[in-house]
Amino acid sequence: MSKAPNIPTPAFFAEARRSFHAALFEEVLRTNDAGVPSNADKDNKASVAIAKGIVNRLGAEVTGARLAGQMSGNQFEAIVCKFISQTFPRLSHLRPGEWAIEQITARARTVLARFEQYSHLIALDKAARKDPELAAALGNDYTITPDIVVVRGLETDERINAPGLIVDAVVSRLASLRAANGGLPLLHASISCKWTIRSDRVQNARSEALNLIRNRKGRLPHVAVVTGEPLPSRLSAIALGTGDIDCVYHFALPELVASVEELGHSDSVESLKIMISGKRLKDISDLPLDLAV
Repeated sequence: MSKAPNIPTPAFFAEARRSFHAALFEEVLRTNDAGVPSNADKDNKASVAIAKGIVNRLGAEVTGARLAGQMSGNQFEAIVCKFISQTFPRLSHLRPGEWAIEQITARARTVLARFEQYSHLIALDKAARKDPELAAALGNDYTITPDIVVVRGLETDERINAPGLIVDAVVSRLASLRAANGGLPLLHASISCKWTIRSDRVQNARSEALNLIRNRKGRLPHVAVVTGEPLPSRLSAIALGTGDIDCVYHFALPELVASVEELGHSDSVESLKIMISGKRLKDISDLPLDLAV
């Protein structure tokens, strides 16, 4: 009797990526009766063709009406949040700590004030409400609401001193990570989710990133964008350049590259190569490891 072939166990992140795509097919990545995937611009032939190529490479299509923009955006955020929640904690041996991954659904003016680096925004908001001139001068620069946050909890002295006496009542009395100093949890990452990219969404993502940089007190969190946009020209509008967004993560980068190459769009192939070699565009499976840095 012959032995069954020894099939290697798939990597955990590979399985998580497949589950991520399955959830997208079920909730967001639909194909309408005309054969147009929901992440494509129906009025752009290249967008439709590339999106179809990605869908065909990912697996079975889910036929149905395209979701309304806000609805698909919210569901995309929820699925990305679940993917990060399943993968990032598996790296605790590389990035120890107490972590929370949350989708921010309430668009409060000072949601970032929950975190140590932005706790001063509460006082700023109160002052702006009382002073119209100050409010006009500040604009909306401090009203930033990420789609997903990765939060690090503070560490007790017991945990800090586990290897031996490291801190006491005399030293490290202002360190943000130390719970005994009475601070707030630390914002480790701010993740913006854009199912598709249009000019207004590019500007929104960049504005959010710049405001996170300008308004912080302390360490800058990771600033990332996750997208399902199929057009390389639109991806380059948000991915190229430095100084605001750390990196753009595509929901299916290898499938995107293969689809563009199959269509023979040399300019788009070159654009993707530039973004990838320049570390401006990565796959969704790269995000958890980058968060562990």
